[in-house]
This record gives sequence, C-alpha cells and structure tokens, in this order.
Amino acid sequence: MGVLSGISFPSDLKNLGVQDLETLAKEIRGMILKEVSKVGGHLASSLGAVDLTIALHYVFDAPYDKILWDVGHQSYSHKILTGRKDQFSTLRQMGGMHPFISPKESSYDPFISGHAGNAVSAASGICEALSKAGSKNKVIAVIGDGSLSNGLTLEALNFVGQKKQNLIVVLNDNKMSISKTVGGITDYLSRVMTSKGIRGIKEGIKPAIRGVPFFGEKIFRIVKLIEGVLKGMVAPSLPFEEMGFRYIGPIDGHNMANLVEAFQNISQINGPILLHIITKKGYGYTPALKDPEGFHGIGKFLLENGEDINKDKPLTYSDVFGNALCRLAEKDSRIVAVTAAMCAGTGIKPFSRKFPERFFDVGIAEGHAVTFAAGMAMNGLRPVVAIYSTFLQRSYDEIIHDVALQNAPVVFAIDRAGIVGPDGATHHGMFDIAFLRSIPNITIMVPRDQIVFSYMIERSLKMNGPVAIRYPRGSLVSKPVKFTGLKKGGAEVIKKGSSAVIFCIGPICYAALDAVKGMDVAVVDLVYAKPLDISTIRTMVEECKGKFLVVEEGVVQGGVGSAILEILGDMSMPLKFKLLGIPDKFVEHGSTDQLKKDIGLDADGIKKALEKII
Repeated sequence: MGVLSGISFPSDLKNLGVQDLETLAKEIRGMILKEVSKVGGHLASSLGAVDLTIALHYVFDAPYDKILWDVGHQSYSHKILTGRKDQFSTLRQMGGMHPFISPKESSYDPFISGHAGNAVSAASGICEALSKAGSKNKVIAVIGDGSLSNGLTLEALNFVGQKKQNLIVVLNDNKMSISKTVGGITDYLSRVMTSKGIRGIKEGIKPAIRGVPFFGEKIFRIVKLIEGVLKGMVAPSLPFEEMGFRYIGPIDGHNMANLVEAFQNISQINGPILLHIITKKGYGYTPALKDPEGFHGIGKFLLENGEDINKDKPLTYSDVFGNALCRLAEKDSRIVAVTAAMCAGTGIKPFSRKFPERFFDVGIAEGHAVTFAAGMAMNGLRPVVAIYSTFLQRSYDEIIHDVALQNAPVVFAIDRAGIVGPDGATHHGMFDIAFLRSIPNITIMVPRDQIVFSYMIERSLKMNGPVAIRYPRGSLVSKPVKFTGLKKGGAEVIKKGSSAVIFCIGPICYAALDAVKGMDVAVVDLVYAKPLDISTIRTMVEECKGKFLVVEEGVVQGGVGSAILEILGDMSMPLKFKLLGIPDKFVEHGSTDQLKKDIGLDADGIKKALEKII
C-alpha cells in the first residue's frame, strides 16, 4: 500500500510522477481483488478501467470537473480515489458502499448510474447547465463499448455533436472489432495529432486554404475528404466525426504515460471530443483475463486461483427457463429467443449454443429487442424475450405500441423480478406488475416454484397474445406443494382456513405458508397477476368474513393488491385488510434475506401483518 496509503482524494495525485501512478494502479487492483473476492461484485470491468481512472483524476479537477460513469461497473477505482477507500470493504453490503454510482453517496458522483446508456445524455445536460452558469469546468462521460448499441447514447451523441458542446466522451472499448486498429503507430499518431503544436498548425492552415481565390472552399472540402479517408484507414473515426465529434484514438488504456498525455492534450480542446481507449477486461488478474464474462459479476471467490467459493451452485429459475426453452424449441421450430446483452444472466446460453440461428442478442437495446420480437411474432414466429425486470422498464412504449396494441404473441421472460439483493435500487425488479397490469391484451403469470414455472413456459408459447412471466433471482423451492394445473386466470387454494385469507403470488407463497403454520388461515396462490380469478377472490373473502392480507414481491401501488381492491369495491360486507409488498420508496442494497426482513416480506413480517387483521 506504498502509494495508495497516501491517497485519499484526487488532489493527492497531482504531485505524483508517472511511475508512481503505475505503482498506484497495481495497488488499487490488489485492493479491488482482495475486497471483491470477499463480497462479490463487478470485477473484470473495474480491473480494466483502473489506469484510465487514475489518469482522469490526475489531469482533471473533480468534483468541479464532472466525471460521469455509464453503468458504474467500471467505477471501483473511482470510489477508492474519491474519499471512499476506507469504506470499500463494505461494498454492496446493507448500509455499506453503493454498488454503482450514486450522488447520495459522494459529491464526486454527479449523476446516478446503473442502467447503461444514460451518461452522455446526462453529461450533455450538465454541460448546458455549466455553460449557462458561466463555468469553464470540463464534463467527461466514460462509457463502455456496449453502450454504443444503446439508443439513448446514440441520440445523445447526435445532439452533443450538433450543439458543439464542450463534452469529452471517453469510450472504454474492451471487445469491439474497432479495437483491432490499436497499436504503436495509431497510438503515437493520436497523441501527436492532439498536441498543441499540431493543433495550431491545423487551425492556421484551414483559413489559408479557404482564402485561395475562386477555388479555396473546394480545395478545403477535398482536403477534409482526404483527411477523413486517411483517418478511416487507421482508426474508426468517421462515424463519430460525422456526428460532430473530434475523434482521437485508439489509445492503449494500460499505458499510463500515454493516457496522461492524451488527457492533458484534450483538456485544452473545446467542442465535442471522443477519446477511444482500448482496455482489457480483467487486466492484472489472469483468471479474469481468461474469463471476462464469468468475472463480470461474480460472487465470493478464491483470490489465488479465481475459483468460485460456491462452485456447486444450486439450480436457479434462470436455469429452469433455459432448459425448458431448449426442450420446447426442439419440438417447435418457430420458437426464437431474444435478449439484450444478458445471454448468460437470463439462462439462455444453452439455447444460443443449441440453436444459434434462432438466437438473437441485440446488445443493450431493450426497446429494439421488444419491437424486433413483435415483428417476428406478427409473421409466424414465437419469440421469447428474456430480459431482467429492471431493464424491461426501458421498453415500455414498445410493449404497449408494438406488442399489446397488435396483440402480438410475444413471451416476456422477466428475470430478476422482485428483490435482487446487493445490486441495489437500480436493479430491483419492483415495478413490472404495476406497469404491465394496466396494458390491455397482456397476460401476467407468476410461478410460485419451478414446477409451476415449467408449465407456464409451455403454456405461454401456445397463447395467441402477449404473455409476461415474472420470476425471481435465486435458488429453487426445495419442497414444492402439489400443483393442480393451469387454467386461464385461475387461482389455487393451497391451504384452507376460515379466520382470514392470504392472497399471494410467486415464491413468496412459501413464506406465507410458513407464517400461518398452525393457524386457521387460508392461503391462495393467485397464479396470474392478470387476469385475476375474480370468483375465487370474492368467495374466499366472503368465507373469511372480509379479513384478508395480500402479499407480493412488487410495489404495493398498482400491484395485485390494488387490483384485488378494485374487484372488491362493491362488496357489502366490511373489509379488514392489509396490502403487504414493497413500500413507496426505493429499496437500497443488501442481501435478499436482509432486505425482505427489513420491509416485512419474510415469514415473521407476514405473520405480524396477519395478526393485526385477525
């Protein structure tokens, strides 16, 4: 900890030499590895971004200069350098350091991150605000190469280039084909072309050429065209320059001296700049370099060899989904799978290997994924769109306009629904039932266990309209209760009773069963969030003399509890009830069990809520 021990804030970097910065990079990587091996986290991306982070903070003056991080997967070294070194061991733990970037945590975090693609738009807004305030401070957005497939990023790049804002976009490229042009020559040329002397020559020549009588403007256009062609031969600059950016790069993202020089040079340039940096995911740690996808988001692991401490992992709902989809696709050639850069996370990697011609990873472009699926569905295919609940939010208009309005038979496999744990507020799947329930034509299924889930996957692919199946992160139910089969909009009474009834949906049904052991309380698995089984709901409420509890792992506002109250609005008997779910607030990070206990969605919380009714 030789150099790092003396670093608490970016200002502490300013008097260091390049060799000290290189030593610091090694020490920060060591710290990240040590702590993430204990608690898990997003490792490979953060290891790859250490050098560029140090160089950024060395050259620029945060927090006055605004550095935005797209997503935040790559931000661990930023946290360590900005006053949070001593808290880094609490990363992703309840009450500890935020898993991504949050303005609530630090003044060095000017804008929230969590969903890829928002950094350039936010940075553009900050540029405008600083400009109107007369500030000369710089705004820098660090984006990953995956963000270039995101529509919001492209919209923002187009706007920034058109407005000629003083915005620096750092493209941290660790996998795209454009990285093939990296090398000593292009690295050297990029740094030379940004130097003050060369810029002065270029700016001086332009008016001279344009001043040539009669032909000056034509000559200037020809020179610009030749310059573009030549630059296109050594670097992928033309797309960005067509949008109005000055393209610089590629730069070796692990050469500290060159990074510092490039940042120092571009800090003196006005207008939109895109600096293209090539990094390696997992840099500095051999296991992560060999398997960057596996070390993207990882649990606890052995530091000496990278082995997962819990390598004998139980099957998850994602695994059940992937296996069922493969089995069904063998019988039905119309079935295709679509995901948005989450092949492994959603469990459909086996499908992608078995049916590569029927698998589509569209990148970080959820809106396109949904409309692309709708186009296929309207022309005879049976697309299944596998997306995390939190990311499905980004395609709301496409679900309404392109799927539901046309009653297109698209299946939404909504992974990570409910509380997801240490990834926190940006990743909990809290809102899907509430935002889908109001859409006509859509059916919403919620399996209580893996047995029911398998039936739902098969049933959904036979239905002639849009279907959403929401299921949680985590392991399967060890002892599923007997399942009597699916009927459209049909609930299932899984425990009889007469003093009160609990209406629940999803795996939380088992917490409800635990809560009422030895009690004369009925438990009803709603099975469907839409349509609801109106007859069973009204009958059970009448039999239990108006006393009921609704338990769901989603927001209370607009959830199934709200739907049940809509159904019971005209009942003549007095009702005594409680809607138990995620309250009207954003849930922070922590273990799944801790968070459920904190908001009363464990067996004890359900029992306490029930006792107030009885």
